[in-house]
Amino acid sequence: MAQTQTDLPLAGVRVVSLAPNLPGPLAAARLQAMGATVTKVEPPTGDQFSQVAPDWYAELVAGQEVVALDLKDPDGRAALETRLAGADVLLTSMRPSALARLGLPESAERHGLLLVEIVGYDGDREEEAGHDLTYQAVRGTLQPPAMPPVPWVDVLGSERAVSATLAGLRRRDAAGGSVRERVVLDDVAHDAAAAVRHRLSTPGAVLGGGLPAYGVYATADGHVAVAAIEPHFARRLASAVGSTREELAAAFAGGTNEHWEALGRSLDIPIAAVRTPPAEGGPR
Repeated sequence: MAQTQTDLPLAGVRVVSLAPNLPGPLAAARLQAMGATVTKVEPPTGDQFSQVAPDWYAELVAGQEVVALDLKDPDGRAALETRLAGADVLLTSMRPSALARLGLPESAERHGLLLVEIVGYDGDREEEAGHDLTYQAVRGTLQPPAMPPVPWVDVLGSERAVSATLAGLRRRDAAGGSVRERVVLDDVAHDAAAAVRHRLSTPGAVLGGGLPAYGVYATADGHVAVAAIEPHFARRLASAVGSTREELAAAFAGGTNEHWEALGRSLDIPIAAVRTPPAEGGPR
């Protein structure tokens, strides 16, 4: 039986988002998918993400109220205050000094809101500028000169903002008033880069090609990813295809991606064809 909107876990929760670009809109879209009502407040010039990736932007804000307000103007700030008076959560993505300059912590306190801040750094560095690319650079997950295909710090940061919202709502219910949660993207990058920090993904390591059963192999029409890392998967792979890197490379080269995916499904071995990114706006 399909869930209705009122059955969803965040039904009745009202979110006002002042978080542009990626982590904030991703988090807001996830909160909406969980039942929250979301109002996205943008400057009169709009969210620059709508210009960089209009299709993705439209996907993220679908079903939300999008309002343009100039928060430097008294009328715009008053209009925001009216919306905050009826909200439960204020989601922001700005430097702490900008947050303070707009008087948003005081607004959250006045209206008993959960304030979820997405920031780049914490402590003495909280005013430093940063973006996904620089967080990755510091944590050792870039492979110059290539650019990362996925802004994973932003993506994981958005999920951490969702977790912070869920935890913060529980704290707010218990406290009976305003609470504050901070999501630090540099911390997200540090935690997500643990495999690199512990050298699990360096060349020859467990996740870096050291196991023949866990790797990428050329096929007759492309490549497949083989992830038979657990012993039971590795035994099935060895029995059906091969166990050494040489055996596996020779075998995979003789079949198509479709053949190997079908074999993986039939024998319960994780094998997936490596696909190219879909055309812009194409199917998922």
